[in-house]
Amino acid sequence: MSELLGKPKIAIMRPKRYVEESRELAESMGFEAIMVPMVEIAEMKDAGFEDFVERILEGKSDYVIFTSANGIDFTLGKIPPESRGKFIAALNSTNVVAIGPTTCKALEKLGIEVMGMPGVYSSEGIVDYLCADVAGKIIDTARSFYGSAHLIEGLRKCGAMVYETNVYTLEKPEGSEQDMLMDATLKGDISVFAFTSSMMVRNFFEHARNCGSEEDAVLALNNSMVAAIGGPTARTLESYGVNVSVIPGKFTFKEVLKKVQEELS
Repeated sequence: MSELLGKPKIAIMRPKRYVEESRELAESMGFEAIMVPMVEIAEMKDAGFEDFVERILEGKSDYVIFTSANGIDFTLGKIPPESRGKFIAALNSTNVVAIGPTTCKALEKLGIEVMGMPGVYSSEGIVDYLCADVAGKIIDTARSFYGSAHLIEGLRKCGAMVYETNVYTLEKPEGSEQDMLMDATLKGDISVFAFTSSMMVRNFFEHARNCGSEEDAVLALNNSMVAAIGGPTARTLESYGVNVSVIPGKFTFKEVLKKVQEELS
């Protein structure tokens, strides 16, 4: 790994809404943060949203799964303010499952009671957590258009009737910031790359390909420390020929940084 004098430079490519909190956390842990979004979050409302709300309000859903704080925000944002209290009360009459502690805290902050969360903070973890209890049950989930297919397929194999509602989507940002990141990558100016989703990985390499630099980008990453938030993201990186150095035991951004710290020390 190419080492730089002073604080290690870490590329953090999370959406703009996470820039300030991510920078603050990284800098508090001794990193110099290079903040360049490689994925962005955009509003969407699929054709099944009204039916989703109706199932919750009518008490037809046995379980409701949220796989991110974004899923909660974009769900409530589509419900008129005067109806949100009723919707939250209806959620509290179901079994609400959070994918991990960040999502759990976001739910509880809104007064939504969380039945539980898996030991492993992933779609696979949720399937393992619920499988024994969901045969014949109705499960709703509100999440990204690009959410893992494993969640839906896995729960259906467990015998549940699963409804997926897409409340937001992910887009690929393009511009001078992304050009700057690629330039710094190819020059070897970045010590650590933190990837927190498969979409982020794909966007990074699509940008490199558009610059005619995909092979050089792979070489640059393999001369740096590469962190992946979990198994699916690591496998996506590996499909491009990138060696993943860091995968935390718990799949949160803070745990990614902590694991990188350990590896650097």
